[in-house]
Amino acid sequence: MSKLSILTTLLAATLLFQGCSKEDSSKNTTQEANALLSTNEFVLNSLDNKQYIIEKKGDGFELKGAKGKVLILDVFATWCPPCQAEASHLASLQKKYKDDLNVIGITVEADVPNSKLENFRKQFHADYTLVNSSENARIIDEIAKKLKLGRDFGIPLMALYKDGKLVNYYQGATEEEFIESDIKKALGK
Repeated sequence: MSKLSILTTLLAATLLFQGCSKEDSSKNTTQEANALLSTNEFVLNSLDNKQYIIEKKGDGFELKGAKGKVLILDVFATWCPPCQAEASHLASLQKKYKDDLNVIGITVEADVPNSKLENFRKQFHADYTLVNSSENARIIDEIAKKLKLGRDFGIPLMALYKDGKLVNYYQGATEEEFIESDIKKALGK
């Protein structure tokens, strides 16, 4: 009988605490919803001190204020030879499609000094937006998550979006012609 009364007491206490925590969980749900709203935007700081706001849109991303343009998010590292090789291709495409394309390079390197990114830009002709922000890791994780790549994906990783919808993505060195073909397709050309 003693075991039965202990079990009954434990069951009653468990139900009591679950009942009490139900009210608290609605508060937690509201807090979680507010937290989710704030995670739908990424504020990225470029080397020239401009801010770029990237918004999550469904399964993709969109640069705030650039509706109708193609967005390339390029995940790279300054020490990565394929990343170095493709920088001039991305710059060429940015120049060619300047009114219809935004290329944003997002480094995977934590705490990299801006001077190192400036050297990368000069040495490899990366004449497009490079961002060095505390938000880099968070947006890179989101890109990989949406592309279902996991945490250990290869770089460079480029994802092309138009109006928040994924057009295509590439891992590793990619020929400029393939990227341009997808840009044209996204623009209806």
